[in-house]
Amino acid sequence: MNLQAETTELIAPMPFSMAENGELARHMLETAVEYKELRMMYACAIKEVQTKFEVLNTEFNILYKRNPISSMQTRLKSSASTIEKLHRKGLSFSLENLEEHIQDMAGIRIICSYVDDIYTLANALISQDDVTLVEKKDYIANPKPNGYRSLHLIVSVPVFFSQQKRDMKVEVQIRTIAMDFWASLEHQIKYKKEIPDQENIVAKLRACADDIARIDKEMMDIHQQLEASENQTEEEGSLLAMLRKLDTPIS
Repeated sequence: MNLQAETTELIAPMPFSMAENGELARHMLETAVEYKELRMMYACAIKEVQTKFEVLNTEFNILYKRNPISSMQTRLKSSASTIEKLHRKGLSFSLENLEEHIQDMAGIRIICSYVDDIYTLANALISQDDVTLVEKKDYIANPKPNGYRSLHLIVSVPVFFSQQKRDMKVEVQIRTIAMDFWASLEHQIKYKKEIPDQENIVAKLRACADDIARIDKEMMDIHQQLEASENQTEEEGSLLAMLRKLDTPIS
């Protein structure tokens, strides 16, 4: 998207001529440049948090011979979604309003295999001395009425640029594979305008959320039993078997 087109998207439509009103046009362009710079800063903040999770995943691989993170997805909120959210809050577009009132401009979603990994990773992240926990919403312990489950964190991390350091907010969502599959289907239903027998579908989805929560717990229990069994076997095993752990690839 070119600069002039992005300016048109950011500012509410109004009839004006750039030749007749150069001062207004200049202000709009300056705002667009600053906005693009702010988006760049949020994108860099995502990279900072993503790197932290990659490091944790590598550490777990070495210590426990497994990776708690199945996948990671990152998102930078679109300009249209940003303006829409400000509008819902009754706020006009400005960089100040964006930074103060839009907490999820930058986002990263962490997908885990087991529920206990969610809390382990979350605690490991927020315990780092350069990470500040701004807000925490535990929709696993307290699911939304529709059955949605996930752990949401808003964290602030320092990002170093060539001439300044900025503390930037990033929304972190951590959920299991099953929770993510459910949320993807729920998202499709939410944005379809006309669905035959919608009430029945929503009720089925709500029941599925409960089934998923039960299965997630059972899978976690089985996993913990297997880990306990493996640890006992290794303790009783030979020194050679223990030395093989040192050959775990670092990636």
